Amino acid sequence: MPEVTVKINKIVKDPDSSPDDLEEVINHDPALASRVMKIANSSLYSLPSPVKTVKRAVVMLGFKSVNRVAMAASLGHMFKGKLCTKHSAKDLWTHSIAVAAVARDLATKVAPEIAEEVFLAGLTHDLGLVALLQVMPKELAAVCDKAEKDPRPFVEIEREMIGMDHEQIGASLTTAWGFPPACRMAAGAHHHPATEADETGLVTDLVHVADTLCCGERVGFSYTAHRQTVPPALAAKFGLNEESWGSTKERVTALAYAATTIFA
Repeated sequence: MPEVTVKINKIVKDPDSSPDDLEEVINHDPALASRVMKIANSSLYSLPSPVKTVKRAVVMLGFKSVNRVAMAASLGHMFKGKLCTKHSAKDLWTHSIAVAAVARDLATKVAPEIAEEVFLAGLTHDLGLVALLQVMPKELAAVCDKAEKDPRPFVEIEREMIGMDHEQIGASLTTAWGFPPACRMAAGAHHHPATEADETGLVTDLVHVADTLCCGERVGFSYTAHRQTVPPALAAKFGLNEESWGSTKERVTALAYAATTIFA
């Protein structure tokens, strides 16, 4: 994990940390500070007045939102290289950002208090693929190329060709890095609706639906779930019925475009 991301994650986990601690870390990385300012002033947050300093961003957005924004801005550096024949790692980053934005949008309608947590869970749901890209790039490329036409679930192809799948790796990685429980659950089970009826299960469900929608609309790298469908129970839970499906897909495309532009 990038050093600045490690520092941010440490601050997030420390109950005694303050917004000033986060501001100090961000200000020591000019590129990160610039990205945080860009995101804070974007349509994603629609603040009433322009944010001109990191300190102001902390005050206006709040500690929780700023640390999510900072994590998002710093994690982008991990998505480098060629993913497969038709996709680069940047396409995976585009997909991750889109899933985060769509999951957050869904959360604002059913559980606004966890919207920022859902955003980070969506952002990090495919970290298992990033790990595979770094240590087994040829094997991952072969899986991706096969998954383009193979009707089986992506994770099934991974287990056949590699011996493990990106959900298993994502769960281990986010646990090792000390990410919040919701992130660990989403990274390890985003292709399966949650069985838990608690807040962590809700986050996983939101990421699952957002991932399905974004892959269905071919936003960025989509092979992991381009044949996946939203279970009827979850569709009903989040108000995704036949009447709203067309407008939902249009909103997914718009949210994905706006988010990827902001985080580019």
